[in-house]
Amino acid sequence: MEHIKRKSLLYKTAVEYGDYTINHVEGCSHGCMYPCYAMLMAKRFGRVKSYDDWIKPKIVSNAAELLKKEIPRYRDKIKFVHLCFSTDPFMYGYQEIAELSVKLIRMLNGAGIKCTALTKGILPNELAELSTSNEFGITLISLNEDYRSQYEPFSAPYKERIKSLYRLHKKGVTTWVSIEPYPTPNIVDQKFEKILEAVAFADKIIFGRLNYNAMVSQYQDHKGFYNKLSRQVIEFCKTNNKEYHIKEGTMTNDSKANKPDVTASLFGRQEHVAMICR
Repeated sequence: MEHIKRKSLLYKTAVEYGDYTINHVEGCSHGCMYPCYAMLMAKRFGRVKSYDDWIKPKIVSNAAELLKKEIPRYRDKIKFVHLCFSTDPFMYGYQEIAELSVKLIRMLNGAGIKCTALTKGILPNELAELSTSNEFGITLISLNEDYRSQYEPFSAPYKERIKSLYRLHKKGVTTWVSIEPYPTPNIVDQKFEKILEAVAFADKIIFGRLNYNAMVSQYQDHKGFYNKLSRQVIEFCKTNNKEYHIKEGTMTNDSKANKPDVTASLFGRQEHVAMICR
């Protein structure tokens, strides 16, 4: 696995539901074909040349060294640190990346800093041994393995993701699920309630539409489709006493007076800012 060095690691992000973040890997082996916004931005700014380049992750070899220097500088400003917005901290099949992610979380927790993490890989059991303030999640937009093979070709199978999240849940860890970017039925026809039922044990749910894909706009009344599912998430979470967040731009055509509250205590924040998907 190739290694690179950087000059900095911790930074403040404007990403929705974000505070500070670290991206200690460049690229992502999961190779998502939605398309992946992080890959598009990496190509735009010349960090990678192609899809094949993107799916060969490069680990930041001096990540721990940088973090050790930066924690004292930013500690008083940080509410929490998210792993990650432009890569995956528990990339499927990459033990070296997972081990570094756990090490960095442990360092942040040691400084009294809460961490959140999201993955399309497998959450390791040792995360349960870290700070009880941490929150760990998986991305789950389908239960259809044919769809995963086409759009998330090198990610962890859905059942394996769910099992890893459930193991942490059983150990008392706060868990969450990102159902985003959710596809329209002309991309994959599926029962949304089955996905909700599969992760009914999780503490929080985030829901968001699929962007940057022409097939979404080709689906008749795609705005109404996302409005309906957003309300379904809200009702499900309220009924089951769960926290939730509907991503900016997912619900449309509602007046401010009639639009429901789309955030319920997500990571202790209630605000909407510009969206950049991992």
